[in-house]
Amino acid sequence: MEENQVGWLAAIIVGALAGWIAEKIMKSDQGLLLNIILGIVGAMIANGLFSILGISFGGIVGFLVAGVIGACILIALGRMLKGRKA
Repeated sequence: MEENQVGWLAAIIVGALAGWIAEKIMKSDQGLLLNIILGIVGAMIANGLFSILGISFGGIVGFLVAGVIGACILIALGRMLKGRKA
């Protein structure tokens, strides 16, 4: 395993923290499971977007930063889609 990769347990913990931080920044109300999912998926999306720009995050702190940014993007997209259906 490469040094820049995050283990599954760490990904769940850091993903939950990233989702919670994004939840507070975006003033939304999700549960723990959705926070974990938003944090992990958000980190993958943000890492993909940033790699296109030539920016890379490494380690747990980088995963947390990318997770918060990505989760905020996902929450904003969810709000946009929810607003269209109303």
